[in-house]
Formats: sequence, structure tokens, C-alpha cells
Amino acid sequence: MAGRCSLALIASAMALAFAAPPGAAAQQVGSAKALQIFSERQALEGRLQDIGWKLATANAPFCDKAIPAVGLQLHDMASYGDPAAMRLLLGLTHDFALLTVASDSPAAAAGLAPGSEIAAIDEVEPNHWETSGSRDWRRTVRAHDLIDARLVENGSVTVTPIGGAPVTLAPVMACASRFELGGSGKRAVAEGTRVIIDRDFPGFDYAEDELAAAIAHELAHNLLRHRAWLDGEGRRQGNIRLTEREADRMMPWLLANAGYDPGAAMRFMQLWGPRHSGGILRKRSHDGWDERAEAIEAETALVRQLWRGEGIADWRAHFRREIAPAS
Repeated sequence: MAGRCSLALIASAMALAFAAPPGAAAQQVGSAKALQIFSERQALEGRLQDIGWKLATANAPFCDKAIPAVGLQLHDMASYGDPAAMRLLLGLTHDFALLTVASDSPAAAAGLAPGSEIAAIDEVEPNHWETSGSRDWRRTVRAHDLIDARLVENGSVTVTPIGGAPVTLAPVMACASRFELGGSGKRAVAEGTRVIIDRDFPGFDYAEDELAAAIAHELAHNLLRHRAWLDGEGRRQGNIRLTEREADRMMPWLLANAGYDPGAAMRFMQLWGPRHSGGILRKRSHDGWDERAEAIEAETALVRQLWRGEGIADWRAHFRREIAPAS
């Protein structure tokens, strides 16, 4: 589900589309380029949501906090720099539309698809909510919070597309974390309730299971409540290093439950580590990539052994903590 980070997806694209020289041909070229940029970033967002959905739903039985979820992500034209231009570019008549629909989710099973305009969430019409103007991300967060609340309160949520019949969605349980495409940087971060992957993150060039390993690392920070622990214990390098070790070792557990090869965690570190987590420029809050790989390899062997015996990777029962969990 989206928050503020993914809401400025195509500011640069809009500049290209609507700063073109006068003339129909120039305007068409600009608009085509803007739409291409939007489509490329929407595709990245879709990959992130698909993988996040697999990880969050498959590991829900072991999460301390699991919530009902339906796998849809909205975007609001008011969150962009020029809402009217965005509506024109995407061929929309209203502000709210589906940005992504996670594969194998209740929303996908119901036939909802990216690009569908949204008239109402239950009886609430989000297009009528007040907005402070352009780049207002608050309505998007409000809409996602409304969906989450109705799923908890009612056990379902009804989404009404513009010009279509209402669609009532029954949820499945998922670990409580949202997944968002970030800005133009290369970071992958977790902030307690969200996993944020910047659109230039190198892992987007990797195979799906290796990208899933990177996302699993950040999800592990949220599931293990590392931010809360660091808030209480302090963000000294030694403390951060402990949380990073735990997140590394949690990767193969989360991957296995989601149907990925747990060995992808090692492959990700072997691809990413030498270029981004080694040498004299290594962050001292992290072990060297080769040390991290050794720890991941040992944990992967344990996961494989448990999987052969139990058919699941129950990390709540078998994962060894290196810190006292935050209360």
C-alpha cells in the first residue's frame, strides 16, 4: 500500500510532457515520454507489491501483528505536482485510481486492475475529500487507512470503480507492513511500518528471488521491531550491527515460506555485497559482505533442515534472536 514516497513517481516526466515547445507534434512527444516514464515506474511498483504480498501473506502465521489485506494500492492525482495534467496523461476523469494490484490477491481474483478509477470505498467517496493542492499525499494515506480499518471492522471492503458495479473483497491475513517505491536513490530501508525501495535500487536488475531477498531483509527489520528496539537502546554502531545481522539471517526464513529458494538470500549478498557492502567504504554499522554471507549460509542450512522435517519455516519458534525484542 502506498504512502508519500511513491506519490511523486513522475514529477520529472510531467516536466517533460508539459514543458514541450508549442505544437501538436512536440506535445505528443512530451506526453509519450511522460507516459513511458510513468509506465516504467508503475512496473517497478508492481514488482515490489507482488513480492511484498507473497512475503507478507506467507509469513502471516508467524508475525506478532498480522492484519487483513486485499492487495490493492491506490494513487491520487492530488499527490502529483500537476493533478490536472496527470488526469489528462492517464485518461482519468477523477482523482483516485488503482496503481497496482498484487498478483494472487483478493483484489486480483475479483478482476480489479491497475488504471481503474475509484468512485467509492464502501460508502465513502474519496474524490470528494478536501485537498491542500498539488503534492498532497495525505488523501492517499487516508484512503489506505480507511481500507485497513473497514477490513478490521467488517471483515470485507467494497470498492466501486467509476462506471462499474461494486466489488466486495474478503481479505487474507498479512504481516503488518506496507511496501513503497521510493525516489531516485538506490536505498532499501525499513522504517517500522513500511518497506521503501528506491527506484534505482540495484536489486531491481536481479532475478525475482534475489530481489525478494533484499525486500525480505527490510521486511525482517519491521517484523523483528528493530526500529523500536533502537529507539530504546540507542543507535550506536554496535546496536545497528546486531539488527542487521538478524535481518540478514531472517531472509531465508521469509523466502522459504513465500515459495522462493532460501538460497536466494546468499545469491543476493554475493551479487550486491562486493559492490555495495565491502572494502574501506563499508558502513561500520554493518559486517563485511563476506561475513554476512557466511551467516546467511549457516541460517539457510537450518531453514532447509526444518523445511524437510516440518514443511514450514517457523521462525517464531526456531529463529535465534541476538537482541531482546522490543516490548
